[in-house]
Parts: sequence; structure tokens; C-alpha cells
Amino acid sequence: MSVSVLLVEDDEVIRRSVGMALERYGYRVASAADGLTGLERFHAGGHDLLLLDVMLPGLDGIGLCRRVRETSLVPILMMSARGDALDVVSGLEAGADDYVVKPADTSVLVARIRALLRRATPAPGGTPRLVFGDLTVDPEALEVYVAGEQVSLAPTELRLLLEFAANPGIVLDRQTLLHNVWDYGWDGDSRVVDLCVQRLRRKIGADRVETVRGFGYKLRR
Repeated sequence: MSVSVLLVEDDEVIRRSVGMALERYGYRVASAADGLTGLERFHAGGHDLLLLDVMLPGLDGIGLCRRVRETSLVPILMMSARGDALDVVSGLEAGADDYVVKPADTSVLVARIRALLRRATPAPGGTPRLVFGDLTVDPEALEVYVAGEQVSLAPTELRLLLEFAANPGIVLDRQTLLHNVWDYGWDGDSRVVDLCVQRLRRKIGADRVETVRGFGYKLRR
């Protein structure tokens, strides 16, 4: 079964060109020209990944991302025409997993989509549960518990925590995390790491992941 991408983009030319490009790579593409229609089509189900423009009429891409995150952990890739810092940060804070700047090269866009889909289904490693105080990480079941209560993490947040849990007490720099968690084979925007760490801290506890200034992050043992 081919992967279904929901593309929400108000520019008809971009919507058609991106949709046709993704279909050439074997993706099934459903599209919407505004945020509210995109939300309706998302709730209709069957989509494996959302590709959202930031600037949309009615409900914008940031608001749409937030609404989706209320009920789903589906991978979300944001598109920003300007690559504006505020757009990028707002999208990542709303729960997006990554972003691309328009116009995006098709090969780059497809690489980002493939990376997000890989992160959405991490391969179980047969590793026993890892325990750090009252934080428990189960790499086999892909489950996380804090004080005995299960915590729901988005795929990228889970992959990030698994990377930290595999290297407890070791400082991991942002480029290492971009490579190992985001599958970037090139220099990426370290803001995606910082914002994902912030989201992870809100879910597992602010003191779990320590910032080592000038170097990166580490999971407290």
C-alpha cells in the first residue's frame, strides 16, 4: 500500500506541482487549498503524513498543526515561503516534526518525507527497559513511562529520547542528533533539535535532559 500524503497549500500552481512530483515518487496525494478543508480531510482519515504550508487562508498552517496534534501523532512537515525564523519556530513549537523552505527541490522534499516516515516507525531493537529514576523507556514496545504513567510522544520526540537513553550521561551535540534522529546527511537547522528538546522536556520533566552550554544535551542518569 502506497503512502498517503495530505498536502495543504493555497497556491494552486505549487499545490499541483508538488502533488505531481510526489505522485511520481509513488505517493498518493490528497490536497486542500485552506486550513479548515485540510482539517476536515485529515479527520476523514487515511493519511500517513501531512505537508502544510504556513500561510493559509482561514486557519493557517500553525493553527492547523496545533489542531492535528490535539488528537494525532502523524508526522507533520511544514513549508515556509520565507524560511522566516518566526515561522519555523512557531511551526516546531506547534508540534511539527520538520520544515522545508519553498520553493523546495523535489529530491530534498522527498528525502525529508522519507526521513519522517522512518522516524514514525522506529525499529524495535530487542533492548530491555531502560530506567532512569522514575523515567522508564521501553525500546522494544516503544513506550515511555514517568512515575508509572505512560507518556504519549510524537515519533520524533520518541526517537530523540531513544537516542538519549542509549547514551545516558553522554553529551550529544546538535549535529549528531540531526544525523541520528532526523536522518540529515547534511548540515541542518539546529532549531529543530532545540524545539524538540523543549517539547520532550514538557512531557517527561524539565530536569531530565540537561543542556551543556556550547556542546549539546545529555540525559541525566
